[in-house]
Amino acid sequence: MEGIDVQAIVRQAVQEFVNNEHAQNEPAYKAELQEERKRREQLERRLNELVEENKRSRKAAEDAERSSTVRAELQRLGVAKIDLAFKAVQDSIVRGPDGRFVARGETGEMPVKEYLTGFVSENPELLPARIPGGTGMTATLKAPATGNETVSIERIRPGMNAEEMQRVREEIVRVASQSLKGS
Repeated sequence: MEGIDVQAIVRQAVQEFVNNEHAQNEPAYKAELQEERKRREQLERRLNELVEENKRSRKAAEDAERSSTVRAELQRLGVAKIDLAFKAVQDSIVRGPDGRFVARGETGEMPVKEYLTGFVSENPELLPARIPGGTGMTATLKAPATGNETVSIERIRPGMNAEEMQRVREEIVRVASQSLKGS
C-alpha cells in the first residue's frame, strides 16, 4: 500500500465527478443561454418596432398639425379652394429649427403667414369669384320700374349728368332682362 497514493486517487475521482457533473449540466446551461439570447433578441426587435411606430406617429402628428395650420391660414386669407391651395404649398412648409413652421421660398425661409399671403396674391384664382354667376347661370337682375320715359340712343352722349346716366343704365338692364327671358 505504500506505493499507492490515496490522495491522488481521491483527487482524481473528485475531478472526474466534477467533470461529469459539468458535462451533464453544460447542455442545460447552453440551452438556458440560448433561451436568454432568444428573449433578448425578441425584446430588441420589439423595441425597434416601437421606436419605428413612435417615429411614424410623430410624423403623422406633425403632418396633421402642419396641415391644420396651413389650412386655417388659407381659410383666414379667404381662399375658396383650400384643398387645391394646400396641395400647391404643402411641400414648401416645414418645421424650422425653433419648432415653428416656416416656408422655404425663392427668397429663403419666411414665416408661413407671409408666404401664404404672397402665394394667394400671386394666385387670385383660388379666391372666391368676385362676380357671381357664369356660364349657364340665369339672369336674376330685376328691371327697375321706370315711368314711361324711354331712352333713345341720341340722348346718350359724353358728359351726361349722373341722373340721366343712371336712367340709361336702368333702361339697358330692363331691355337686357327682357331679352334674356325671351319676352
